[in-house]
Amino acid sequence: MTRRFKVLVFVLVLLLTAATGIVVVWAEQDDRQPVTILGTWTGTQEKQFREVLRGFGIPFRYQGTAAQREVLLSKVQSGEPPDIVIMPGIGELAEYADQKRLKRLNGLYAPQQYGSPWSSASGSSRDVYWVPVKADLKSIVWYREGHRPANHQASLTSWCIGMGDDGASGWPGTDWIEDLVLQRSGPRIYGKWALGRKKNEHWWTSAAVRGAWEAWARPFQKDKPAAAHALLTDHRGAPDGHGLLFGGRHGCTLEHQGSFARSFYGEAAAKRAELMDSAPLLPGGPDQVRAHEVTGDFAALFSDRRQAKDLIERLASKEGQQQWAEVAHVFSANRQVRPQEGRVEDEIAKRLTGAGPRCLDASDVMAPAVRDAFYEAVLLTLARAAVHQDPGIPHLLADIQAVQNAQPTPGAAPRSVCSTQ
Repeated sequence: MTRRFKVLVFVLVLLLTAATGIVVVWAEQDDRQPVTILGTWTGTQEKQFREVLRGFGIPFRYQGTAAQREVLLSKVQSGEPPDIVIMPGIGELAEYADQKRLKRLNGLYAPQQYGSPWSSASGSSRDVYWVPVKADLKSIVWYREGHRPANHQASLTSWCIGMGDDGASGWPGTDWIEDLVLQRSGPRIYGKWALGRKKNEHWWTSAAVRGAWEAWARPFQKDKPAAAHALLTDHRGAPDGHGLLFGGRHGCTLEHQGSFARSFYGEAAAKRAELMDSAPLLPGGPDQVRAHEVTGDFAALFSDRRQAKDLIERLASKEGQQQWAEVAHVFSANRQVRPQEGRVEDEIAKRLTGAGPRCLDASDVMAPAVRDAFYEAVLLTLARAAVHQDPGIPHLLADIQAVQNAQPTPGAAPRSVCSTQ
């Protein structure tokens, strides 16, 4: 008996005769128990999210943590998963769906309001297991107002780079490699690599992925201090600073980071941040913009409680997404939500929900074991470059391919990663 399904038991003993007793047990699930939600948002964004949830009038208990994967796994294994989880890892959610732990969201939101690839990222067949409740744009570069870079490959010394994160170090490097694969090889190859469904297609050791990886690693191999600095630096900058672009090492003027990076800059600095497409500035560039990489936070259900379903329905609705966007100044994948006011905001919204093509973050779609191997290989590449060792990229990629080959064929993985328009 779990705390989420606390049972009120009343026992009435009725002595109908001197020789016979009847015990009547009445049990009822306490629907007044709050809906439990596990997410990654902490600090200011957690306060803003709580404000939005309070407006729904549904009792809730939210837990935000940077160690979400570990916390969720622990709760699932103990038999007390949250009613709702909100996470970027579609690959991880697909595994829970394959284990029959997730509940369908069919009928709880309008997929046509989200479009591709957001709506196509909801699972296989006709079953829907997750819905995007926050969206962010990648394949962009941030720079300081009035200092727009030229449309050609930027030098390594120009970049503000940090690999550190709480429990997921290395992912900023995967964004570089994913973007290089996408801009060099296009959405079709990128999508096949991200999904990795067919055992006979070894995309990790393909020329497309190896070429992108080598292009990213080559400048670090020539600059040992830069490799060491990137390896030891948190992608958010100092805790009391203004991110890497406005509070990082002296001289860096560009940051290859998602639209969420402005939350690290601070309110004043964020107003002086401008963006441009990343393709011309990437190693080996300039390249044409073939697509934009996007990422999201997806809500999924672990319980059948009516209140939990109602909360998902309200959060994913046009009205709920509009409120969330206005309170927290975040972006929605819902095409009916009005974008925030501002030139930069318009640029982000146009790329998120306008004419495509758009592709979901590849590492978010991958199985957790493959994603983690991807992160680790990125860190190993930098660590070896920092001590002037051969990064051994072919071997690293072969190792990731071996991890990929060991994964079962996912049944609930998204059908496609990229939009078709």
